[in-house]
Amino acid sequence: MEPALPPPVEQTIARLVDPEKQLLDSWLTDLSGLNSAELRPLEQAWPTIELKRRRQIIYRLFELAENNFELDFDDIFKERLKDEDAEVRSKAIEGLWENEEASLIEPLIDLLEKDSSEEVQAAAATALGKFALLAELEKLRPNQKARVSRSLLAVINDRAKPVEVKRRALEAAAPLSLSQMKKAIAEAYRSGDNKIKISALFAMGKSCNTFWLPILLKELSNTDSEIRYEAAGACGELGEEEAASYLCDIVNDPDIDVRLAAIQSLGKIGGPEAKGCLEKCLNHSDEAIQRAAEEALSQLEAEEDPLFSQIENFVED
Repeated sequence: MEPALPPPVEQTIARLVDPEKQLLDSWLTDLSGLNSAELRPLEQAWPTIELKRRRQIIYRLFELAENNFELDFDDIFKERLKDEDAEVRSKAIEGLWENEEASLIEPLIDLLEKDSSEEVQAAAATALGKFALLAELEKLRPNQKARVSRSLLAVINDRAKPVEVKRRALEAAAPLSLSQMKKAIAEAYRSGDNKIKISALFAMGKSCNTFWLPILLKELSNTDSEIRYEAAGACGELGEEEAASYLCDIVNDPDIDVRLAAIQSLGKIGGPEAKGCLEKCLNHSDEAIQRAAEEALSQLEAEEDPLFSQIENFVED
């Protein structure tokens, strides 16, 4: 006979089920870290909760976890991957954004390949991105890397898949150093579809392949602000000092998002030219530019600190 649940958990679940009661964060935090046995009453009660409230619960759990890393609702999110409502499934995928358990690979691939919702498929593709990165860092088994790679590449090459899903799959697969990926990024860039081109630029940065740098530098002067923004961000990901002078040229771009992306990337790239440009931005008339430059310079100073390098190496090991 299983032991009875602690009364506070029983009370919390009863309150969540009751549509007359307002959802309080203090009740939801009581669900943090519960095991499957403790969550069983919630699973049993879940179908009886009206759809609007179910969505409210999953959204609030996501927000709480995002704002407090000590809260753990992963077991709830895992169960909701099978929810009948696409909006709940999608938010549950997002809720597992920090979870690197390889056991999530198959459920996410299943959602990517078979789910009826475009939103869910796109969210699953994005979530698989962290496993593509882990695979590239050799933190997954070879068969797991192959599974992730095959699935994402199949979606990228599937003409029947919605554009949004293909975009997210391309972005997710970008870290994989495969010849097929280089071809996929090039084809996406030349596709003629502006949204897919934007994802291709994002993927160029995440690929960490300097082969793409000339294209990114060229696109910094594109008439489309979204293209300039993505190219600026991708230059920061590549981290090549060659891009610093080009980024310095667009810190006064007409679009504020482009300006901020350029400043952030200069903080990632570093070097004398980037640092000098950021220091000039401290006297900019726009306070948002000043704050962004301060943060970028702080990042540069931290990375130049030998202690920072030691800590970073320790974390990677």
